[in-house]
Amino acid sequence: MQGIKDFYRDSLTSDPVAHYAEMIGAVSVIIGSSILTWTVLAPRPDIFIPFYFIGSCASFFGAYRRGLPWVLVLTGWFIIMNIIALSRLYIT
Repeated sequence: MQGIKDFYRDSLTSDPVAHYAEMIGAVSVIIGSSILTWTVLAPRPDIFIPFYFIGSCASFFGAYRRGLPWVLVLTGWFIIMNIIALSRLYIT
């Protein structure tokens, strides 16, 4: 248990801004995936995709602050996919 506490403490002390951005990203994606899970028989992309988009953007920012190139690639891809999804939902 101490190792887990140390892990989170090190994350917070090494870059508090990145730590909180990553936390916002994780919470947003957890909320979005929970909404998707509970509405799977009648999905509500108008509700869960914005959570995914916010989570991806926050995670991208945290990864940028920490200098994590492959996390940037992955979250950047998610941002692009969420922009496409949002534009299909609200523009077309």
